[in-house]
Amino acid sequence: MPIKLSTNCLRSLNERHSLAMAVPSPRASVLVAALVAAVWSHASHAAEENPVVVAPAAAAAATGEVGWTDFWLVRLSLNILGYGSVCLPAWLFIRYVKRSGYLEQGGHNCMFRSIRLCVAGNEEKTSLEEGGVKATAPEPPKFNKGVVLFFCVLGLQGSYLTWGVLQERIMKHEYGKDENNPGEKFTNSQFLVFMNRILAFSAAGVIILVTRQPRHTAPLYRYSYCSLSNIMSSWCQYEALKFVSFPTQVLAKASKIIPVMLMGKVVSGKTYEYYEYLTAAMISMGVAMFLLTQGKEATGPTTVTTFSGVLILIGYMMFDSFTSNWQAELYKQYNMSSMQMMFGVNLFSCIFTSWSLIGQGGFAVGLGFMLKHSTFMFHVLLLSLCSATGQLFIFYTISQFGAVVFIIIMTTRSGLAIFLSCLIYGHPLTVIGVFGVFIVFAALFLRVYAQQRKKAQKAREARQSELSNGNKV
Repeated sequence: MPIKLSTNCLRSLNERHSLAMAVPSPRASVLVAALVAAVWSHASHAAEENPVVVAPAAAAAATGEVGWTDFWLVRLSLNILGYGSVCLPAWLFIRYVKRSGYLEQGGHNCMFRSIRLCVAGNEEKTSLEEGGVKATAPEPPKFNKGVVLFFCVLGLQGSYLTWGVLQERIMKHEYGKDENNPGEKFTNSQFLVFMNRILAFSAAGVIILVTRQPRHTAPLYRYSYCSLSNIMSSWCQYEALKFVSFPTQVLAKASKIIPVMLMGKVVSGKTYEYYEYLTAAMISMGVAMFLLTQGKEATGPTTVTTFSGVLILIGYMMFDSFTSNWQAELYKQYNMSSMQMMFGVNLFSCIFTSWSLIGQGGFAVGLGFMLKHSTFMFHVLLLSLCSATGQLFIFYTISQFGAVVFIIIMTTRSGLAIFLSCLIYGHPLTVIGVFGVFIVFAALFLRVYAQQRKKAQKAREARQSELSNGNKV
């Protein structure tokens, strides 16, 4: 889940995550019903085609190969308990510091400064004359923009297409498989999240050390909220691949517009333009067309596994939406740089995941699997490298070309990721399925185009209003 760059960029990107946060109840019901019907029809068809296939955890449990901790709900509960064992003492400590007046007493030792940095932040403001750095990225020269844009597109596409291929390879395929050995799958999603975050944390730290950054004023504990939702969304993303195909996961991310719109109507009571209803309906139809053509996959899921996958993907959408909104508030309040945001979020992500992994013995499992399968070690390191470099390309692209160009690049990347996955891993792809994918991404591009036209129209109206008011004066 990408971390944003600046307040203005964040606001633009937030429109992507809260695209049309309202739908009148009848329309919302039709859209959601269409998606649910498609998912369950896909599940039923898959179960009929593959009656002997059962949920991975249930099948393993039936043969006595795994224990109760291999059910995803149990793993999720253990993860939450691990995070809670960090959050609860930290919350009690912060509450005590604030109520006891410890910070008001003052001090200059290392412990006091550390506690103040974590609980209250650095409230002193530093002007540019005093050595502060303005949190803006330099604009590249005009003659360089074409080359820079090509570099950004190449970096984003290369990083995230490779990341998607590796993600599916790690979570859905066996390691050590040959004629005499059935191989084994890696099942610890949290270990993969930790590996991604530790490398991103290190990269952000190095960049902060070698580049000038604005004065950091935010209390460190404020990063923990979006850090927790970020690792939960990443865990859901990895875990969902045990139950649904990678193309289905990508389309589910695109279709999160629909539940967000329904949530907007229920929570905020907002209304939106007709083009937003139209594009939501197009996305619903495209996802349904794709899912209805996926039932003949040789190892297709059953109703149980599909339902689990849907629940996990819903969790991903909820956590991902919270992450972007919380980061928007942090940028708005404290105006930190993107590297500071990346460092702070990944710092707490490393703390949460490492503590939980230690409690569950996850490090021993992950490192043991890496030592046993050198190919897995290479895949994990490359996956983490692609995740970290992808974040850096996100920040740089938004700073130089804005959120709209970034959204177009990443939307194109999602479409390419689906076809690349089908090509490499042999997912069935019919003409109707291809047409459904085309409808989904056509709707996303239409939404971006319509939003930009609306913004341009409002800007023209504002200028005309200013001119008319000036003439009256």
